[in-house]
Amino acid sequence: MLKLDACCKTYRVGAFGGGELLAVNDVSFEVAPGEVVSLIGESGSGKSTIGKMILRLLRVSRGAISFEGEDISALEGRQLKEYYANVQGVFQDPFSSYNPIFKADRVFTMLRHAYFSGVSTSEWNAKLERSLDEVSLNPGDVLGKYPHQLSGGQLQRLLIARALLLDIRLLVADEIISMLDASTRIDVLNLLGELKGRGLGILFITHDLSLGNYISDRTMILRHGRVVEMGATTRVFDNPLHPYTKSLLASVPQLHTKWVALGHPPSRPEDEGVETGGALVEVEEDHFVLSATSEVGR
Repeated sequence: MLKLDACCKTYRVGAFGGGELLAVNDVSFEVAPGEVVSLIGESGSGKSTIGKMILRLLRVSRGAISFEGEDISALEGRQLKEYYANVQGVFQDPFSSYNPIFKADRVFTMLRHAYFSGVSTSEWNAKLERSLDEVSLNPGDVLGKYPHQLSGGQLQRLLIARALLLDIRLLVADEIISMLDASTRIDVLNLLGELKGRGLGILFITHDLSLGNYISDRTMILRHGRVVEMGATTRVFDNPLHPYTKSLLASVPQLHTKWVALGHPPSRPEDEGVETGGALVEVEEDHFVLSATSEVGR
């Protein structure tokens, strides 16, 4: 369904175009229907840049992104509109997705004008109610209210309902639960699990290892814009092979660990370096590791 092939993204940095920053470096992966793929990395690793390139909010500097075999960079006009009918994104801060001077359901009004102009009011209202019901929202509790009158969880679920109205095939979920309370997080995660069961492909972008382990079928570990390890989630978490993956997993405190015993996270090998060489090598079935380290396989 979705395929990234050797994608790179560079930004110009410094005054007067003094240099370039390689934010995403040679990233390739696929997302299939009914599959959750987690993209895990710390802040600044390039996670959100990848999500924005898939959503055409940023252009790819090199490489290609295709959806159903068609290069998305070539899409314009009606074709681009059809792409957005199949691919939508939900981002970290739900409040930033709404204009505070308009009622929250304006996001649905704009969608209706763009994609459902020929649908009768009664049919539209029925579709809207079904979509809200799918995300466990009562129309009377959310429609007609301003964003500040709703919780972050309600706003986030409204955005998911908006995407579901289009019957999308791929959802780019970029840190969508990081600002939610614990109970609401579980509700959203369970909702994503239900949507996956109906065939929705999901790219789940997060910095939280436990969330990636909980929800995903396949996992990619991103460092300095490079995927250093990827494969079936059970293989990556049960048998981490790249030093960076090992250090990330070792940094996660366990429930039985006392605060005074935590100390400092273990050092990360060559943490200040940038992964520029090497290639992903399959070390076991559906488990790939960046080869540019002598530590792989130890």
